[in-house]
Order: sequence, then C-alpha cells, then structure tokens
Amino acid sequence: MTDVTSAIDLRAWRQFLVLAETLHFGQAAQRLHMTQPPLTLAIQQLEGRLGVTLFDRTRRSVALTRAGHALVEPVRQLLKQAAALPGVARSAEHGAVGTLRLGFVSTVGFGPLPAWLRGFRDAQPGIDVVLREATSDVQMLAFEQGDADAGFVLHAPGLAPRLPGVSVGVEPMVLALPEALPGAAVKPLPLARVLAQPLIIFPRGIAPSLYDAVLAFYHRHGASPVIGQEAIQMQTIVNLVSAGLGIAWVPHSMVQLQRPGVIYRELPKSLADGAPRCETSLVWPEGAGPVVARFVEHVTGTLT
Repeated sequence: MTDVTSAIDLRAWRQFLVLAETLHFGQAAQRLHMTQPPLTLAIQQLEGRLGVTLFDRTRRSVALTRAGHALVEPVRQLLKQAAALPGVARSAEHGAVGTLRLGFVSTVGFGPLPAWLRGFRDAQPGIDVVLREATSDVQMLAFEQGDADAGFVLHAPGLAPRLPGVSVGVEPMVLALPEALPGAAVKPLPLARVLAQPLIIFPRGIAPSLYDAVLAFYHRHGASPVIGQEAIQMQTIVNLVSAGLGIAWVPHSMVQLQRPGVIYRELPKSLADGAPRCETSLVWPEGAGPVVARFVEHVTGTLT
C-alpha cells in the first residue's frame, strides 16, 4: 500500500496548522500570504489524500474534527524539526554535532583523560563521545577498519604510529615491586638484585617500541630479563606484581593505582637519564572529520 503522506509536502502541513490555529479561512490565508480560494482547495486536497475530514465547515464557523485535533501537535513538531534541519546540517559540517569514537590506553585514564572528557563535554554538548579502552595495536586495527575516529596510544618517545597526531606527554617509567622483595624499600635501590627478578610485561606486539626500550635498559646494565608473565593491561600487570609473581616497569602515572603489597620506586638520579620513558600521543586516521578536529583542539589547548 502506498504511503499517502509521502506525497504531502511541508507547505500543505503548514497550511493545515495555520488554519487549525485560526479556525478562519480568511485569517489563515492572510497569515500565509495567499488568497482564500487556493487555501480552501489545498485543504480539500490534503483531506482527499488522507481520506479523512480535518475541518467541519459551516458558513459561519470552522472547527477541527477529531482527526484534525489529533494532527495538530504532531504537525507542529514536524514543522519545528524541519525548520531546525538547516542548522543541524551546518553544525554537523563544522563538527558541532556528531559522535566521536575514541580509543584510549588504560594509562591515560590515570592521567588527564577524565579532565579532558569533562571539559570537552561542557564545551561541545552536541558531540557524543563513545569510549573504548584498547591497547595501541587494537586501536590501529580499528582505524584501518573504520571503527574508530581517534585514540590515545602509548609508545617510546618519538616513535608514535605513522598517523596524524600530537604528543600529549612524556613520562618516566617506574618500577612496580612486590613489597616482600628483599631490598624493595632500601635506598639506594639494589638495581642488580631487582633486575634479576622475573619481569612482568605486556606482549611486544602491543607496543613494540616501549617493549624494546625496557629490554634495552636491561642490556645496558648487563642484565638479561627473564619474562615471568605477560599481561595486556597495566592494571593487570600491577595486580600480578601484588601477587608476588615478579616486577614490572609501568608509566609514572600508574603510581595512582595503589595495590596491597606493591611498592613503586623511581630509579636513583644517577640512573634516571637512562631509564625507559613512555610517550602518550593522540592520533587519528587520515581524513578525519571536523568532530575529531574539535577534540584535538580541545586537548591541545590544555597543553599550552
């Protein structure tokens, strides 16, 4: 069955609404900047298409029928939404409305990400942010498949993925040690003893440059890391340290994650220059739209 409303344009609905509000053909025609006969004909055609009578007419009065009453508010909303469409289109073109699918590594959640999201929500209420916690490699795949718009990734300094992006911070990596490890709280830190412990680390495929930076530190100090466990998320790595399964290198921001039985230690100043460091970058695929540009502008504006 053909949808009869598909042949009814907005002008007909506007004529109906004005007549419904005035209940006077002459006054309605005047408001619509037309003469009365064409308005009368337009209402008759609208009723014919709908197959219902919208107005009861006498020589002295015009009144809405039950069907006419039922249409008044839906038609009013229809015309209001139609009037708003050009503004919606312009806002979308300039990135003021839309959806931002944002990936992030867990570590940035312990840093400035919550403040960035609060500020962006307040500044851009027309943009919905859909968050997905994911490792850097998973985010790269999401970009390739068109399933993400931007993301925060972790890597060794200066070795960001080959995508448009901006660095949002570099921080040292610190040691997460089991409290029961002999020398864990001793100053100066007995580095040789610590480096001999089983290492809990993320798989290399997740962040190759960062993985290599950690192992390079061992090699510079004549140690060979013994991989005790691998875990994907930094929170899980810290939890495994808490269980006494080994030591781990984690970004300094993870110090906020307190777990029973875990001590965080920075390297002595004499070794700090050679300690592994990590960098967080906000990256996005080529051709990202204006919504991404607004988020990037917001984030970078907080860095200056």
